[in-house]
Amino acid sequence: MNIQSETLTPAIDLGLIDNLFNIHGRRAFIPGGYGAIGEAIAIGMARLGAEVCIAGPSLGKAEALAQRITSTGGRAFGLVLDARKEQSIFTATADAAKRMGGIDILVNCVGIQREQTILDVTPDTFDEVYATNLRSAMFLGQAVARDQIERGQGGRHIHLLSVRSQLALRGRGYSAYCATKGALVMLVKQHAMELAPHNITVNGVAPTFIQSDRIRPHLEKPAFRNFILERNPLGRIGEPVEVVGQIITFASAAGSYMTGQVVYIDGGVTASQ
Repeated sequence: MNIQSETLTPAIDLGLIDNLFNIHGRRAFIPGGYGAIGEAIAIGMARLGAEVCIAGPSLGKAEALAQRITSTGGRAFGLVLDARKEQSIFTATADAAKRMGGIDILVNCVGIQREQTILDVTPDTFDEVYATNLRSAMFLGQAVARDQIERGQGGRHIHLLSVRSQLALRGRGYSAYCATKGALVMLVKQHAMELAPHNITVNGVAPTFIQSDRIRPHLEKPAFRNFILERNPLGRIGEPVEVVGQIITFASAAGSYMTGQVVYIDGGVTASQ
């Protein structure tokens, strides 16, 4: 006689459930970490117990944010990084790994936009956006992967993208930005495939407009603000913490079976376009 068990679910480790979103003690390298969304990510990860290395071209800005984090009990430090130059990437990554004893999590927040219509795009501007948004992601991923593979403990790579990786924009000069963010989607997928055998996951987070000082001047223009809100199913501008939540998911045990994915944090914009 077959006796059906009381549950069809395999035994659940309650300890794993309790620690699904735990990143305490993890070591996070955050290039571009003092930018609009990067700052929120650095603060959020530190508040949850991770040690964070904030890197960018301005050492002063990186160290200022690190000081704010340490003043409230977090662990953080800043480094210089010019993401357009491979040697700077390799040096900063090596320095971060040395100071933290390794890198568990890469959160790549590097990115710029230079708006030019198709008739006005210059080779120099296109190359600048390409080098900053896409080429840097390639070599940041490579540098961090080398550290993680050598240590043999797995790891997480998370790249910040944009809804412009999926959607073009009418009436604006976004050729370089859309092209590089779209290509970054495929870089995420390819890196995920190559690093999966090493238990390293690679994913992307793609927000739409998120509240920040950078976009506040645009949102203060009624026509622009109404345009953004009318096309957003949730009818509001997202908050930085709503991006941080998905970063934590990918960085923690909650995201351990996700790789090669891009999650759009956009109030439903990409689902409705």
